[in-house]
Amino acid sequence: MAGEAQRPNVVVFGGCGFIGRNLVSYLLENGLVSSVRVVDKVPPQVAWLSSIHREVFEDPRVVFKSANLINQGACDAAFEGGTFKYAFNCACETKPGQTEPVYREGIYKVSMNCATAAANHRVDRFVELSSGAMYSSEKTGHKEDDKVDPWTQVAKFKFQVEEGLRNIPGLRFTILRPAIVYGVGDKTGIVPRLVIGGIYKHLNESMKLLWDKNMVMNTVHVEDLCRAMWHVCQREDTLGHVYNVADDGHTTQGLLSEIISELFNINHDYYGNTLSSICKTDMIGVVEEVNDKHSGPWAELCARDGVENTPLSPYIHQELLYNKHLNLDTSKLRNTNFTLTRPQLNKERLQEVSAFPKEKMIFQSECYFFSSGHHTMLWIRYNEIFLIHNLSYQ
Repeated sequence: MAGEAQRPNVVVFGGCGFIGRNLVSYLLENGLVSSVRVVDKVPPQVAWLSSIHREVFEDPRVVFKSANLINQGACDAAFEGGTFKYAFNCACETKPGQTEPVYREGIYKVSMNCATAAANHRVDRFVELSSGAMYSSEKTGHKEDDKVDPWTQVAKFKFQVEEGLRNIPGLRFTILRPAIVYGVGDKTGIVPRLVIGGIYKHLNESMKLLWDKNMVMNTVHVEDLCRAMWHVCQREDTLGHVYNVADDGHTTQGLLSEIISELFNINHDYYGNTLSSICKTDMIGVVEEVNDKHSGPWAELCARDGVENTPLSPYIHQELLYNKHLNLDTSKLRNTNFTLTRPQLNKERLQEVSAFPKEKMIFQSECYFFSSGHHTMLWIRYNEIFLIHNLSYQ
């Protein structure tokens, strides 16, 4: 008990989201904190938590506080009634295709409010999750102090946050720029490609992709990202710095497509750069055609297996189809003695995303179902269907 009393109390903004819930789990499972205050507008009961994460959130060391982080007062109230050493900001509007005012409020304003509250309450470290999509570079990894030209709306406003944090008096911060994050609870990273792979299995067609196999798509497992968030808090020399976070596997579209094709026993091919460049002139039309092709089979399969509500979707936004390389140089973080537990994406890693406790399975209609309250979720069955089980999203 004495040892636990010496461990810090922490605040996790956006703690019910994909990365936030995994951070809460990591901190508790490794005995790193005395308590975690989860601050989110979405309560855990309706956040599509996995069975593992539900157990974590039932731990008495976890205290949930409902808050709309767009309001500065709500952010300040998150620190009331306790003393907190660290604050982690996982709150962010990540849904693609939103308007600039939505991103400005859901990214810039939320982050600045959380950071201001952290400074007001004198936390020892505020960790901001930014975006790795700050520059497209195929040949060489992009370093933290290289030229910045954000190529997604989320990255554009996250860079504004990075600049803004430096102007908050008394804020002790560190910024992390993650690659594509995957793991249990993912919805917008790799999982949409898994969903689409399942659809092409159902259609008995080859999965065809824009551009070519060489497009760089750096990845990082969510647990390694959580480890990095804790790691930078333990070092004074990381104060005020920005760090890229990615695994060592140099993931490409080709590698990811090969793994998905093997999982679903399908073929895949590429349109190539020339034809893809022609498609680029009417990307809106291309995106509409692709999504129309996927939405019909998706609806049929959901109806066939009685799935009325799922957080997953095969919808692809045009930002995800650009010929942009997510290629990060992570030497700066490695030089702080940070090490990875999952150094590269492989078949086994993607199987972990869809791992399901056997005692929770019920065989029905060639799919595995899991019931959580009034929600029904499906588990990927690699020789047929597509829905991912026990995922939770903000």
